[in-house]
Formats: sequence, structure tokens, C-alpha cells
Amino acid sequence: MGDGALVLFSGGQDSATCLAWALREFGRVETLGFDYGQRHRVELNCRAALRDGMASPRLGPDHVLALPVLGDISETALTREAEITVAANGLPSTFVPGRNLVFLALAAALAWRRGLRHIVLGVCETDYSGYPDCRDDTVKAMQVALNLGLDARLVLHAPLMWRDKRATWALAHELGGDALVELIRRDSHSCYRGERTPRPWGGGCGACPACDLRARGWAAYATGHDDPAP
Repeated sequence: MGDGALVLFSGGQDSATCLAWALREFGRVETLGFDYGQRHRVELNCRAALRDGMASPRLGPDHVLALPVLGDISETALTREAEITVAANGLPSTFVPGRNLVFLALAAALAWRRGLRHIVLGVCETDYSGYPDCRDDTVKAMQVALNLGLDARLVLHAPLMWRDKRATWALAHELGGDALVELIRRDSHSCYRGERTPRPWGGGCGACPACDLRARGWAAYATGHDDPAP
């Protein structure tokens, strides 16, 4: 198995930053997206512009897998027209049970077939929505399980794990300067409601938890950056 990488690439800010990071770290990079009936499916439409903006001889094929079963078995605010709330168990209603576990299992199978040793994902425990499948322990446990199940030596990378949104914007600037920051600001999508209303930090409804997190991170980054994107 070679040293290429497969990036779980949704079209959001975090996965776009991870793609830029992977292009710096690995000589061969492919991308993988999932269509699971998400309410904010518009994120999938953002992927092409982001890939075009990061075009490189290192950037290989894109893959998209249809996973309607996740929507079929989920009663969440990401897969239904439902109010975004916090449940009695403390988890937000946007949590899709098993989503990242399924994503990683399928990504590992594809990486194994494509001869890619590294899998890169944009999960974060520092500035996240309380999803248990975004935790560092979950990623490490999945790496062990996948390698046992595939008799492989895959490596899972989560370069944003200990970065908040301000630090994620800063990493994008480190990787590609103002041009990459502006590409991600303009063309990536985070809004849970799937809205693309123009905002200083990108496009979104401006009210959902994803928009709030992105807006606060952008404000913190722009305040401390000498020449922020407009």
C-alpha cells in the first residue's frame, strides 16, 4: 500500500482545510464525499469549486458514495426538516448516529482498494458540536478496528482535532495564504439549514449552530490577522 491519502471531503470549511493540508503532506491525494440525504446537501455542490481552486498535480480522482440508508434510519435535524435542539441526553438534534463510523469504514475500504495508506478527516474535539464520533478516542479506536479488519496499516489523520475555528482559519492561511482563505470563505458550506445567504464569513442562515461557530471563528481570526479576506 502506497503513501497516498484519501480525504473525507464534504465541501465544508473543515474538510476543505484538511484537503489543503493533505496536498502539502502527501504526494497523491484523492477525495471522498457522501450523499446521505443531508438537509444541507448544497455542501456537495461546493466540492467542485474547492477542488478546482486547489488544483494540483497531486490531486487525484474524486469519489462520491450514495448512502441514503443513513437518512432512512435517522430522525435528526440534519436528515429531516426538524428544529435544531439539544436532546435530553445532551446531544444536539443534528447528531446523526453512526455517521462518522460508517464514513470511516467505507473510506478504509476505498483506500484499501485504491492503494492509499492515509485517511484524512476534519473532525475536531476542541470546537465541536458535542458529537461523540468526532472525539480523538473514537478516531484512534476506529484506526485499530479498521486495521484489524483489513489486515492493513492505515493511518487516520485528524489535523484539526485540537484546533478551534479561529485556528482552522489560521491553518488555511499558513497553507495557502489569503487566496486559500478566501476560497474557503467563499465556496465552502457549513450551514445546517443549507442556506447560502452571503455573510462576512461565507454563506449561511446566520442562526444555526454551525453558522454561529463559523462566524465566531472568523471574527476571532479576522481580528488577529493583518490582512483578512473581505
